[in-house]
Formats: sequence, C-alpha cells, structure tokens
Amino acid sequence: MSSKSPFTEHHIPRRQGRVYAREYPGAGAAFVLMHGFPDNLHIYDDLVPYLVAAGRRVVDMQIVGFGASDKPIGATYSFKQQLGDLEAIVEALALDKIVPVAHDSSGPAAINFTLDHPGRVESLCILNSAYDDGYPVRWPEMIELFATASLDALSGAIAQNPEQLGWLLTWQKKLFCDSLPKSQQARFEAVIGPLIADNFILQPSSGPAFVQMASQFLGELKRNTIRLAEVERLDIPTKLIWGEFDPYITANVAKDRLSHFQRGSLQLLPAGHWLQSDLPDAVAKEMLS
Repeated sequence: MSSKSPFTEHHIPRRQGRVYAREYPGAGAAFVLMHGFPDNLHIYDDLVPYLVAAGRRVVDMQIVGFGASDKPIGATYSFKQQLGDLEAIVEALALDKIVPVAHDSSGPAAINFTLDHPGRVESLCILNSAYDDGYPVRWPEMIELFATASLDALSGAIAQNPEQLGWLLTWQKKLFCDSLPKSQQARFEAVIGPLIADNFILQPSSGPAFVQMASQFLGELKRNTIRLAEVERLDIPTKLIWGEFDPYITANVAKDRLSHFQRGSLQLLPAGHWLQSDLPDAVAKEMLS
C-alpha cells in the first residue's frame, strides 16, 4: 500500500500557536487521527493509505507542541489545550460529523470531545490509550517518573540533561520493542523508535510539551474517572481496537474500558502499543468494518 496519498496542509491558529493537520479528501464522517505525547502524526503514516483507498475522508492532526505544530517558547501545555486543539480543527475544517480516533494520551481528548459534542460524533474509535484511573494500570516508567510530583527534582534534572534523557528514552523504547513478536521488532526499530527519539532530539523539541503534559497525567485520569457515569450514558457506537502485546495498556485495560460503553465492541490484534504501525491493514479493516 503506497504511503503517498495526496493531502492538504492546514495551520489552524490557536491562542498559543498553530495546530498542524493534514486533510485527505474523501466521503463520510472524517476520521480524525490523534497521537499521544511521546510521538506525532507520523504514527499513522502506514494506516492512512488504507483509509483513503476506501474512499474515506481523513484528518491527521498534531497538537500544539508536537511535530509540525507550533512550539512557542514558554507555552503552557495541557490536556484542556489538547481538547481545544481538536475542537479548533473540527470548526476550522467545517467537519460536520467526525470519528475521533484516540491513541495513547489522546484518549481523554477523543472521549471528552464525544461527551461534550455528541451531535458531532458519528462513532468513536479507541486504540491503545489512557482515559481514567478506575482500573489499575502500570504506566510506562518514563511516564510514571514525570507524572509523580515527589520525583519532580529527579525528572527535572533528567529533562535538562540530553545524555540522561537519551538513555531513558532508549531504555523505555526497548521495553516496548521487547514485548513485540520478533516479526514486528525490526519495524518498530526502523519506524517508531526513531520517530519518538526525533520528537525529543530535533529542535524545536517536543520535550517541554511532553514534560508538562506528563506532569498532569495522573490528575487528568482522576478527573476523567468522575466522568465515567457520563461515558456509560453515551448512545454512540464505540469501537475499541487493541494491540494485545502492549506491556502497559494491556488487553485487560481494554476490557475494562469496553465495560463502560453501552454500544461498544472490542477487537484484539496481535500487535503492540503502536498497532497502527505494526498491523496497519488489520487496524484499517476494523476501523472500516
């Protein structure tokens, strides 16, 4: 499947900078693809061609602070800002109905957008991602470090030291890679690993946005747990597509998440956390079914 699908670039103005998005023409409710805070929109590069080939409209977006979106010096990044970036994309591109596609730390934005704007959502698609703290999860150690207030001095020192941060990134990536079948490890090393590293190393770096959002992560989960009663009242089709080899946001997390959606379904795939890169054809098939 060719990855050279034509797209239109958009730079949507926000108070703290412009949100970057790629729009691929097509019909139906637009799939709005969202990324987490260790990466950017390129995690979907191998999935998008399958969706476009099926004739669907696709919007691949990056939140402010990541990828080609603006990274203003001294900006304040937050989960509220992430949700606002999504809302800005929907309004600027006049997207009547959308299918929010969550992954990693964009779970809160996708689900909370659906709660706040149910009339704008045709269906909801959730890949391996976070939302609440109602079910115990062992989060990636790098996230735990930057999310734990009592470790702020340590995490701050690491963030200011490129060598230490580089070592931590390499160590964390290895744990994700080791959880994959041998057949998928080489692809992870060639695609996802460098993508994550570049997010931090290339200047201007996404490091400040990562550090700030990670520091708010546990608080965001707590706030969203309070909204689970609203989630359970949602009358919107919700499809969970989950990589079962994710060593952190496991299949048990997916089953718990499913239990909160009255019109939910779950498909487990033999893939890791970045399942849209591991098995793009299988993920697309489930999204389009």
